[in-house]
Amino acid sequence: MIFWVITGMSGAGKSQAAKYLEDLGFFCVDNLPPFLIPKFAEVCSQSQGKLDKVALVIDIRGGELLNDLFPALLSIKDYGISYRIIFMEARDEVLIKRYKESRRAHPLAYEGRILLGINEERKILEKIKSQADYIIDTSTLTLRELRDELSKIIGGEKQSKGLVISVMSFGFKYGIPIDSDLMFDVRFIPNPYYVEKLRRLSGKDKEVCRYVFDFEETKVFADKLLDMLNFLIPNYIKEGKSHLVISIGCTGGRHRSVAIAEFIAQELKKSQNRIIVEHRDIEKDNKK
Repeated sequence: MIFWVITGMSGAGKSQAAKYLEDLGFFCVDNLPPFLIPKFAEVCSQSQGKLDKVALVIDIRGGELLNDLFPALLSIKDYGISYRIIFMEARDEVLIKRYKESRRAHPLAYEGRILLGINEERKILEKIKSQADYIIDTSTLTLRELRDELSKIIGGEKQSKGLVISVMSFGFKYGIPIDSDLMFDVRFIPNPYYVEKLRRLSGKDKEVCRYVFDFEETKVFADKLLDMLNFLIPNYIKEGKSHLVISIGCTGGRHRSVAIAEFIAQELKKSQNRIIVEHRDIEKDNKK
């Protein structure tokens, strides 16, 4: 039996995720205080199979009680129950837009500024995110796409023991991703930002990709990185790791890191592991 813990940023889609899991026959509990999880696990273990599909929505609303989350989850193993954490994420500008559209106040926006509440929430949830089994960035997902992601995760848990690999591009000037397992700096590659016709494009555009991979050092780096990943990934799986975050960084996170992250992700998709691609900072430099 598995407890699915739905957590993450306020406004990132936890409620929609819970509604979908309810449609799949899950018994969903919203905002259960973490210290009650062991008691709830005991009830489930004695339900004779009536409560065998469970999802818990736990987030910042629990306040300081969140500190009890991991001790509580560890204790449910005594009842023969394991857990998986799905962390719901979205970019700051997307969360702000969603809050403004819903006219709701962020639970930590004490002075009314939504961004201040979002920043505080990210700090509080850092540890939980770093230990999540799955991370879903809903910034660009439709409701149907979110449901598809959840279906892959829930179904994949039963069908495969492969690794979920997140390949993330980022800009060093916006900070290092704290949840990275492997991080690579590609600032040694000539920067397309200084080519006028490429500046407003991104690493997802063919012109930028061709420019980046025209350099011999890029080709050598990509080959060596893939060779190392092909060695590491089977060993991570053997050690029981379920989620691997590979971060590729350049200065602004728009050109070089995006092009290489896209290439690496496409190559890794040839394996039976599930690949998630995220470009954390791709739009930030474009706003200037």
